[in-house]
Amino acid sequence: MTKLDLIEKIAEQFDITRKEAELAVNAFFSSIREALDKGDKVELRGFGVFKVRNKKERMGRNPRTGEVIHVPAKLVPYFKPSKELKKALNFKES
Repeated sequence: MTKLDLIEKIAEQFDITRKEAELAVNAFFSSIREALDKGDKVELRGFGVFKVRNKKERMGRNPRTGEVIHVPAKLVPYFKPSKELKKALNFKES
């Protein structure tokens, strides 16, 4: 599912225009992004948690030349799914 698919599904489900659904989806994503920028976690009960993790600096290697390079420390977004989401995805009917 793409962002456009999500917008269309929300517009259809709530009987609103695509433009209104797009504004809602964009507001949702920007809220998550802003919280992660501040270092906060975003917990959506029954779905999962968005967090930011620190990756330490390290020495890497350029795969093309084999040259050793310094890779600086950085922050990376991380999503941890909830137990409920994992269970729903792995539910199999017999």
